[in-house]
Amino acid sequence: MMKTMDQTLGYLRETLSNYTEDHSEGRNLYKKLKEGAYTSEASFVRDLNQREIHFLNHMLPKEINYAKEEQDEKRAHELNEVFELLF
Repeated sequence: MMKTMDQTLGYLRETLSNYTEDHSEGRNLYKKLKEGAYTSEASFVRDLNQREIHFLNHMLPKEINYAKEEQDEKRAHELNEVFELLF
């Protein structure tokens, strides 16, 4: 049986899909997540370069705040899991 994508990475991929049109870094990260066989958010973060980390550091706080405003605590929590690993 194939392991399903980590739920946190699923939320991240969904969020990144909003950044694929106007941001080349967002497009690259979305593709990396879609094609990569990451078993956890930690394995994904370890595979990031400095530009990708910078992009996520800039994008994730806005997305976490938006999720909180929409009272989507699950999404806010999952995105925060990735954000915390960037440091």
